[in-house]
Amino acid sequence: MKRIPPSDAMRSMLRAAQRVAKDVSAEAILCLADVPFDFKAIDKELDGVRLVVASEKPDVQRAVREDEIALVPLLHEPQTRQLQLSQALLEAIADDLLSSGSRVVCLYSLFEKETVDSLSTVNLAEHLSKLTARDLRRLETTVPLETLRIVVDLAVEIGREGREGKPVGTLFVVGNHRQVMKLSHEQVHDPFRGYSSKERQIRNPRVQESIKELAQIDGAFIVSADGVMMAAGRHLDAPAEGLTLSKGLGARHWAAAAISKRTKAIAIAVSESTGTVRIFQDGYVVLRIEPLERGLKWSELEIEPPPQADG
Repeated sequence: MKRIPPSDAMRSMLRAAQRVAKDVSAEAILCLADVPFDFKAIDKELDGVRLVVASEKPDVQRAVREDEIALVPLLHEPQTRQLQLSQALLEAIADDLLSSGSRVVCLYSLFEKETVDSLSTVNLAEHLSKLTARDLRRLETTVPLETLRIVVDLAVEIGREGREGKPVGTLFVVGNHRQVMKLSHEQVHDPFRGYSSKERQIRNPRVQESIKELAQIDGAFIVSADGVMMAAGRHLDAPAEGLTLSKGLGARHWAAAAISKRTKAIAIAVSESTGTVRIFQDGYVVLRIEPLERGLKWSELEIEPPPQADG
């Protein structure tokens, strides 16, 4: 594969990044790449500072792997460089390539894609914290990690960004879909009905965009363990007896707790009022993610018993 060697100007930028990384004790230098650079030459210029490369381009990803550099594959390119950088940092944390409390120097292009012309430093302890692969592996579930990661990432995006400037709350139920379908009924017309399994894969960026748009409708998304959207707009019918939840949680969270209690599914609820994402298993909140300056942090839980029925 043809590689693009760093220009003299880009080499100067790389040396500047290396000095900044040393000065701020950065864990790594993250490079957003749009073209297949000579990554070995870039790594040499950084002189001992670890290089991590992020890209959504297949040819760039192939070049990074061939050069044996740490890779963060992006699913699709967000609208702005800032969003792309945030996605790359979050995915690097989730893949255990970066620590959530570290500093990182970021290199990217704002004007000419065949070079690097911009540099930023990011304190991840202040701006970013995310579920890591290790956190999700703690869940004793047969749902593959890849499927869980994609759904959790979608839930976080919905909680953080809403839709068209408005906050949005929604609910995902992942795994054990046959039992979940039996314990639910159609609340609105299912927009995924009639499409093939291939066209309903949540790995597909178009499907992800559809999910974010459809999050505004009532009801839950049902996702199979292998990442196929089975239905949207489902009303969950699992009974909520014997459950305990945090103070102030509404019907969406009770439904998530109930369906995870009655099945082996994982339920992921997004709060409309706060953007908080809660992951339910066996009727309990097992992981909770709070939005903080467009990032995420862990929080403690307050438990109270469910309200008693009248009569």
